[in-house]
Amino acid sequence: MSASRVQDTLRDFVAEREWDQFHSPENLAKSVVIESAELLECFQWNGDHEIDRVRDELADVLTYCHLLAAKLDLDVDQIVLDKLGKTRAKYPVETARGSSEKYDRLPD
Repeated sequence: MSASRVQDTLRDFVAEREWDQFHSPENLAKSVVIESAELLECFQWNGDHEIDRVRDELADVLTYCHLLAAKLDLDVDQIVLDKLGKTRAKYPVETARGSSEKYDRLPD
């Protein structure tokens, strides 16, 4: 399913329930964080996890991300590609390969 199809389906879902009135950018951003915490909770005590629970929580995070992008009239695919371009410049393959260091700590 493409991003636009996902967003169209979400838009219809929200409209049917008249929930757009609650979907300010601020509220949607809060919801992203809340759902992200629930996703993190799946891994709280160890690396074991229930994949169905992880899948559902990840879907919640992605849903709110899509709703926020739509509210701000942002193309989800394009903003990811744009950010990847910036990240690519900060983390050149020659210095970043195999390293978890932050870009400002990579060797020159």
